[in-house]
Amino acid sequence: GAAPQFNDACADWPSFWRERRLHPQLERAAVCGLPATALRDGRRVLDGLDALLDGHRPEASLLHGDLWAGNWGVAAPGHTVYVFDPAVYYGDREADLAMTALFGGFGPSFYAAYAESWPLEDGATARRELYALYHLLNHFNLFGRAYEDACCASLRALAARLGS
Repeated sequence: GAAPQFNDACADWPSFWRERRLHPQLERAAVCGLPATALRDGRRVLDGLDALLDGHRPEASLLHGDLWAGNWGVAAPGHTVYVFDPAVYYGDREADLAMTALFGGFGPSFYAAYAESWPLEDGATARRELYALYHLLNHFNLFGRAYEDACCASLRALAARLGS
């Protein structure tokens, strides 16, 4: 898409998520007019990312990077499933799952089959908002103010988890 995505390796997953995903999107959001209070919350989230991830050090997985309902299809009922329009990188598999939940389009059977095949680690639900934040910021930066409230709410909630 139109948003640059930096995939250079980092020493660890929290550094990658901070430096290659959230920080560039927050910088761009500042230029695009995200409110100052949200940007302050964003700086808190960046500074507190290790605490938000709470020791989570996932095994690297090859990710689609933009896995939403518009980027998969089936050739015919009961046939091969296809995914397309990827923004591929290596990272936490939960980042792709957060995107599937953000805009819908993946039913309960998808998540049940996933959990049966490769159960998620403790804390996955808490990490979902942190991973969805990247996509919310990216949508704000690409498509504008329609995503501002969601970005502000997510940043506020994540910053609140860090306490005062």
